[in-house]
Amino acid sequence: MKQSDLDFFKKLLNDQLEELLAKANATVSGLKISSEDLPDLLDRASFDVDQSFMLRIRDRERRLINKITQALVNIEDGTFGICQMCGDDISIQRLKARPVTTYCIKCKTRMEAREKLLNAS
Repeated sequence: MKQSDLDFFKKLLNDQLEELLAKANATVSGLKISSEDLPDLLDRASFDVDQSFMLRIRDRERRLINKITQALVNIEDGTFGICQMCGDDISIQRLKARPVTTYCIKCKTRMEAREKLLNAS
């Protein structure tokens, strides 16, 4: 992979990481507000449901943060864009669509097909 491509993905991943960390910090600040401060029981319930939903979203984002961090490590150690299964290069188009991917489209398709068969059983 060309250095210009690596620089592009490094910037893209760092920008995504910054955005996700900012959202996480905002969520932590929002958790300091308690539903106890709301006088109406329905408002409290709605507030608690909203917070629970937000925490589930943040948990998914936390996992994405881990994948982004690993992708940045892979850029530094020269393994970014190389399929973990077959060792072939992952296409630039696939990396642009999902920069944290670690499998080429061929291997990922095979993995999903196997998964589908196992779940059908």
